[in-house]
Amino acid sequence: MATTVRSERLDIRSSDDVVRVRQITRTLALEAGLGLVDQTKIITAASELARNVIDYGGGGHVLLDLLENAGRRGLRLCFEDKGPGIPDIEAALKDGFTTGKGMGLGLGGAKRLSNEFAIVSKPGEGTKVTIARWK
Repeated sequence: MATTVRSERLDIRSSDDVVRVRQITRTLALEAGLGLVDQTKIITAASELARNVIDYGGGGHVLLDLLENAGRRGLRLCFEDKGPGIPDIEAALKDGFTTGKGMGLGLGGAKRLSNEFAIVSKPGEGTKVTIARWK
């Protein structure tokens, strides 16, 4: 079972907040000892998901946890909004699917860039996406 070494919580309401999410993700990825490629993957996924929180969820927050499990370190990010939710998660994870103006690569891309990925969404209640990257 993973132990939380350090946690940060950030509200996500604007593009400036997306930048802050990227910066804190980078800091914690370095603390976790992730290599450059793994840092880039988790930062890219975090950026996509933070942007989704604004564009589709109307804002929300992210909880970032620096983790340790049996001497191994990792980083978990949990994005949450109270937006309209995703009626068809399976479709939303397919490349090219979008309900907005984007290219439809955000959710599926974030999943591919992560070692762990989970999504829970209820129409009318919001969405929670959790990703993790381990050293």
